[in-house]
Amino acid sequence: MAEAGYMAGFDLINLNLFPKPTFPNVQEVLLDQDVIWVHGGSVVNRLAVWRAHGLPNILHRAWQQGVVLAGICAGAICGYTGGPTDSFGPPLRDITNALGFLPYGGGVHYDSEANRRPLVHQLVAEGELPETHCTDDGAGLVYVGTELHEAVCERPGAKGYIVRRDGDAAVEETLRPGCSRHDRPHSTQPLSAN
Repeated sequence: MAEAGYMAGFDLINLNLFPKPTFPNVQEVLLDQDVIWVHGGSVVNRLAVWRAHGLPNILHRAWQQGVVLAGICAGAICGYTGGPTDSFGPPLRDITNALGFLPYGGGVHYDSEANRRPLVHQLVAEGELPETHCTDDGAGLVYVGTELHEAVCERPGAKGYIVRRDGDAAVEETLRPGCSRHDRPHSTQPLSAN
C-alpha cells in the first residue's frame, strides 16, 4: 500500500501503535493528515489497542475536521457499529461495539467468504445489527457525512449491498457501483434469516 502511494506521488506516514506508538504525539500526526487509511487485520484487537491509546476520540475529531477516513476489511468495519468478524477465529461472530461513526452495521468479503452473507442476514433479521452496508471484495462505499453517497469498484462485477430488517426477515438491496444512491436502479430481495 505504501509503495503504491509513493508511486502515485503521495506523502505517506505509517502509524503503528504496537508494541508502542510510532510518534510521540499521535493526535497531532493524525489531525495533520488529509486521509487516514486503515488496513485489515483483527477488528477486535484493533479496537482494543485504539481504545487504550485514545484513538476513537482522535479519529472522530479528525473526521469532524474533514479528514477522509477510509479502510479495508477490519479497517472498514471499525467505522461502523459492528459486523461479522473472524477476530475470534472460526466460526464468524458479530461485534456490536465498533466506533459507530456510521450508524450502520458493516459487512466485508461478501462475495468471497460464504458464511458472511447469511450471518449478516441473520443478525439484521434478529435486530442484533441495524441496517447493514456490505461490500464484495473490490467494491467500496462512499459516504458524505453519514449518508451513503455511492458504491464504487476496482474490479468488474464487485458490488455493494444494503441489508435491512423487514419483519422477521432481512431484505437485501444491490448497489450498482458508480451510481449515486439517489438515482441508481436497484433491486430488493427478501432473504430468510434461517
